[in-house]
Amino acid sequence: MQQRQLGPFTVSAIGLGCMNLSHAYGTPPAPEQAEALLLAALDAGVTLFDTAALYGFGANEELVGRVLAPHRSRITLASKCGMSGVDGKRVIDGRPATLKRTCEEALRRLRTEAIDLYYLHRWDKQVPVEDSVGALAELVREGKIRSIGLSEVSADTLRRAHAVHPIAALQTEYSLWTRNAEIAVLQACRELGVAFVAFSPLGRGFLADGLPDLATLAALDGKDIRRAMPRFSADNHAANLALLAEYRRIAADAGCTPAQLALAWLLTRGEHVIPIPGTTRVAHLREDMAAASLQPGVDTLQRLATLFAAGAVAGTRYNAATQAEIDTEEFAA
Repeated sequence: MQQRQLGPFTVSAIGLGCMNLSHAYGTPPAPEQAEALLLAALDAGVTLFDTAALYGFGANEELVGRVLAPHRSRITLASKCGMSGVDGKRVIDGRPATLKRTCEEALRRLRTEAIDLYYLHRWDKQVPVEDSVGALAELVREGKIRSIGLSEVSADTLRRAHAVHPIAALQTEYSLWTRNAEIAVLQACRELGVAFVAFSPLGRGFLADGLPDLATLAALDGKDIRRAMPRFSADNHAANLALLAEYRRIAADAGCTPAQLALAWLLTRGEHVIPIPGTTRVAHLREDMAAASLQPGVDTLQRLATLFAAGAVAGTRYNAATQAEIDTEEFAA
């Protein structure tokens, strides 16, 4: 496995997003399946594991803590605060007192004395980002966290936060079909020496060929978060299936799977880019991790650039309500 730098840590070039072991994509896998997946990732050379208080309203941190605590010295452990479950509802709260309380809860669930990378999961726009990051900086000084991250923020917000305390990583959605990071924040991370952690690098399954037709889309679990995303409406998905057909051909010509091509492409976007795909299946995990050894050729990269040119993808990634909660740059409509 290639290695990349994330703040003071050297981590696997591809990490593991743990969310869907407890949250977001319908019924989570059985505990023994989730445990096997985490241990298989460890065996495959993954050293960056990403969780959050929100995922399963604490259940994912408990899972990660229970399974990986015996291997704590081998991994870089990332979690998030500022968005969690309160009385069964998702709440964004970036007040310093809330972040400190959430950290104490996370430390107990994760069975660790310190969290290596602690992200502000969402910037609470009712609280100056300087105040939220200031609270996280106090946690660094207290030894409860080792570095600070931000999620779904703009280049301007990153710079404001970085002026308060060095930011080790910024996490946001980035893939062949979600390119907002290229407007400004990807370059801002490069300039500031901040790692860019790409979540949903497989387009929430689309780029892994996991939604190959409208029937598969219609069969999604009723609680699957994609049901509320405009990009996965029936009309938009039907339009995007035309991209998928050509994408399969490019992957086949490159001698890899569609999922591997999506991850290998991300690794070409800069030495500071670290994708964190998620999966519930060990076979898919091993497929994903093999992408670290791939090097797409110039012709392949050009074909991808042409296929996923600006405006090629139908539908926005979030609905209006969710879009209002984030701070990322957006392309003009």
